[in-house]
Amino acid sequence: MEAKLYVGNLSYTTSEDELRTLFAQAGTVVSVAVIKDRDTGTSKGFGFVEMTSQVDAQKAIGLFNAYQLGERPLTVNMAKPREERSNSRGGGGYRGF
Repeated sequence: MEAKLYVGNLSYTTSEDELRTLFAQAGTVVSVAVIKDRDTGTSKGFGFVEMTSQVDAQKAIGLFNAYQLGERPLTVNMAKPREERSNSRGGGGYRGF
């Protein structure tokens, strides 16, 4: 079963290819996503790496949690399921009544 990892404290210049190459040392990488700001397109400093198995994911955590990448110690742990968002966009704004 595939396992998704959260990777935090990334340098804003870290690419998906760099993460893929790094995490491939722990096993087979299914996908990599560096999360970017939708307005500016710049990295938000975190991302997700999906590995083919729990064993590979645990190996990656052991190898790369606190690993120095670009002079920053990475935070690597199992990703938590995404929380559902409500459809409201906040309250109190002008609604054109």
